[in-house]
Amino acid sequence: MKIRKGDEVRIIAGKDKGKSGKVSRAFPAMSRVLIDGINVSKRHQKPRKENQKGQIVEKAMPIHVSNVMLIDPKIGKITRIGYKIVKGKKVRVALKSKTELSS
Repeated sequence: MKIRKGDEVRIIAGKDKGKSGKVSRAFPAMSRVLIDGINVSKRHQKPRKENQKGQIVEKAMPIHVSNVMLIDPKIGKITRIGYKIVKGKKVRVALKSKTELSS
């Protein structure tokens, strides 16, 4: 999976198409990423104690990695991600501007 925690991404498909945000968590086994404030759903929470009230909580849900694209840090547009070998290490590269991405 080429998208990692901390990457700035834009949603390219789904109900939040066009929005952008930072990846707060990545789930490589499920090919999903969690983005702050994106793909928010409402969950009902039962009261746990006697004096506590039940409530509806908004929770960000994971989105499939195929529905997001990395925002190139140099030019600010969406780009694909490639790899190149630098000094014996595999480095991620933004393909539009050819800039190396921090890992």
